[in-house]
Amino acid sequence: MNDRRKLTAAVSQFASEIGDIDSNLKTHLAHIDEARSKSADVLLFPEVSLTGHTASREVLRLAKRRDDPVIQRIADAAGDTLVVFGLIEEGPAAQFYNAAFAVQNGEIVFIHRKINVPTYGQLEEGKHFATGRYVESFPLTAPWRGGLLICADVWNPALVWLTALHGATCLFVPISSAVEAVGAEFDNPGGWDTTIRYCAMMYGMPVLMSNRVGREDGLNFWGGSRILDPFGRELVRAGKDQQLITAELDFETVRKARYLLPTVRDSNLSLVMRETNRLGALLGVPDIVRTS
Repeated sequence: MNDRRKLTAAVSQFASEIGDIDSNLKTHLAHIDEARSKSADVLLFPEVSLTGHTASREVLRLAKRRDDPVIQRIADAAGDTLVVFGLIEEGPAAQFYNAAFAVQNGEIVFIHRKINVPTYGQLEEGKHFATGRYVESFPLTAPWRGGLLICADVWNPALVWLTALHGATCLFVPISSAVEAVGAEFDNPGGWDTTIRYCAMMYGMPVLMSNRVGREDGLNFWGGSRILDPFGRELVRAGKDQQLITAELDFETVRKARYLLPTVRDSNLSLVMRETNRLGALLGVPDIVRTS
């Protein structure tokens, strides 16, 4: 991407076919073509978009190493658009991850492995996946940097905070959220409304959220993909059907948001490190964070 302060952001929302990578690849390529026709600089797909939500039960059949031709097909199709999509990754030492890949111009730019792997309600990822170990950011077009967290990662406020401290100025959030995932008494769509608005507003960081739609194994996926500005204001929201949405992001609004509410500046990392180690000592786990 060329150096510029405005980004055209695109979010894809669709219903993955369970375990049918060939079919899902066709949808990815079609949405990439549509996004590129709209001059999108970045495009986000839902969590595990290549495999479907419940395909984790078929890890051994569906897992892809980073040099797999399917990943290369998407990377080549992306062209100048930075594309973020989800899959089951086979990492080193035959470890399997719920991962999101960022690709552009035929290359893998960044990989995030889901850290907060849930095993509660109707979520069983902890039975199938290893957990990611790192939070980072990656370059978009200057002065933008991307952050990437997968679904339940965002429900750990520390991970969002760390992503912002690593320099992210735009947060990609691929999710796979069904109405019944946590439990009948838990408002999953309402919870996501609050959570991503908090992330955007608290850290002065636009948020792209992509959810899937349709039914899968008795689960109802509610869609509602959206793009928020760094004040937490909704720029565009998808409905309950397959579609691609776009919005323009302006770095000047990031500058203004972070000046008015300097949460990143005032994070006081040394205090957090000190108190984390003090808590660790009280719990009998010394030096959780090493300061030297």
